[in-house]
Amino acid sequence: MSTALRLHAPIAVPCDATGSVIRDAVVDVDEQGRVSYCGPREGAPPRAQETEVRDCGGILLPGLINAHAHSPMTLLRGMGGDLPLLRWLREVIWPAEARLRPGDIRAGMELGAVEMLRAGVTTSAEMYFSGESVVEAVLAVGSRVVLAPAVISTPDLEGMGSWQGMVDDISKWIDADGTRFGPAERVELGYGAHSAYTLPPEALRFIGESAQRRGALVQVHVAEAADEDREQREKFGSVPALLDEVGMLDGRVLAAHCVHLSDADIALFARKGTGIAHCPGSNAKLASGTARLVDMLAAGIPVGLGTDGPSSNDDLDLWEEVQLAGMLARLSTGDATALSARSALLAATRGGAAALGRDDIGALEPGRWADIVHLDVDNPAFATGLDTPDEQLLSNLVWAAGSRSVRDVWVAGTEVLHDREPTRVDRRAVQAAARTASQHIRG
Repeated sequence: MSTALRLHAPIAVPCDATGSVIRDAVVDVDEQGRVSYCGPREGAPPRAQETEVRDCGGILLPGLINAHAHSPMTLLRGMGGDLPLLRWLREVIWPAEARLRPGDIRAGMELGAVEMLRAGVTTSAEMYFSGESVVEAVLAVGSRVVLAPAVISTPDLEGMGSWQGMVDDISKWIDADGTRFGPAERVELGYGAHSAYTLPPEALRFIGESAQRRGALVQVHVAEAADEDREQREKFGSVPALLDEVGMLDGRVLAAHCVHLSDADIALFARKGTGIAHCPGSNAKLASGTARLVDMLAAGIPVGLGTDGPSSNDDLDLWEEVQLAGMLARLSTGDATALSARSALLAATRGGAAALGRDDIGALEPGRWADIVHLDVDNPAFATGLDTPDEQLLSNLVWAAGSRSVRDVWVAGTEVLHDREPTRVDRRAVQAAARTASQHIRG
């Protein structure tokens, strides 16, 4: 297959299993939008004459993966910002979400997708309502989504219908369109089982069975706050034990947060191959606690990083989560070597893909989608240059660079961000639409 695009850069960080650094690098993208080569320029294959070639004067790396988000909540940013989780949900967020219209959700998701592209995030795992609106927004912006339409049963949101109806709607959608669809498979569908404290065990069992029948991913909040699931823990021992008892863990599962897990819970998730989305920023802001990241990784659990919603974080900048994950891992263990810069970066890329059960994103490797980020190094973070040892370069990348370095982004080989501006939508128009929708929600 011929090469459609060739990118040159002084440095590529492909986020392969070893976290290597490639100097004088080339990344080739084929006509289908997948990586065909990532390696040194001197080893690059011959290119066709019609291949587009672009010289990038910085660092190339795979698009980051936001493993847990509720991005349409950009419209609710700053609301109830000084409350703990359960009060925040019940007193502020759920009443506001009950007023959302499909157009509001699309506006909020478009804003979130643009915000993430500007931070180098090409894929987000979303759990939210009005899934069609979320998909429309993502396809308009050109990013990628792993969407789990929310399934929840709470009096605060009773106007959205029964949990049975929500599950049936998701199943019908998957049966009609498949689990993956859209240009370059930009959309993956799954089931968003909100939590064990908002759904009865029979709902969790039914969701698990429905997902397994279709090979679909289930996204579920697990053990986020210490007091959210007291009833379930008293009856079943823990939420992971409950999910195992109802059979949900026999399929593809992404468990978000997982702050309050026991040794037995971690062992169970490792045995079942359950992925975890670690959200250190949201967990810290809501005083929910700090997840046992080091123990999870040591057990072999695939762990990605998530921002959670932009009204609990309060942004969608995954670079902040990379730094927080490393800092809190070191602080909670008292070990400055607990999580290296290399491991923190891998959690935001390759680890996020593994947590989602995906082997087609998260790294610049042949066969994976060419979701690529170009970092501009003309800033203080790299003032000492790129001709430094690999460990120092990765340290500067993780601890100093951040989203301010993101300049260009490609998804499946198509440029969707150029010089920090989205190429498919007008950022200011997106912001204006979100502002209008937010005013409606606030009354």
